[in-house]
Amino acid sequence: MSNKKVYWSRTARADLEAIVNHIAAESIDNALAVLGRLEKKAESLNAQSGRGRVVPELQDVGINHYHELISKPWRIIYRLESERVLIMAILDSRRDLEDLLLQRLTRMPAQK
Repeated sequence: MSNKKVYWSRTARADLEAIVNHIAAESIDNALAVLGRLEKKAESLNAQSGRGRVVPELQDVGINHYHELISKPWRIIYRLESERVLIMAILDSRRDLEDLLLQRLTRMPAQK
């Protein structure tokens, strides 16, 4: 598989910022280590974009275009596109994905 540029959605960047800020409240060093680990894992998709699995909860309902990499306890959710990899979200694997998605959808502002 050829190299693809990795891009981050605003949502994924906000997820990463929230994770780092939460950890930084206890330890700046741990927060920086987690930040580096998650960014490195995501960037590894540049050369190996096909290695992640389809998100099982989404696959169960027929949605097969979102993949994930695990960096315990986080799930890096991404979508493969023709020229790039788009990081969609960083989610806590200890939480129910259905609940997380419902929570996000109910927080989104209405489109006019």
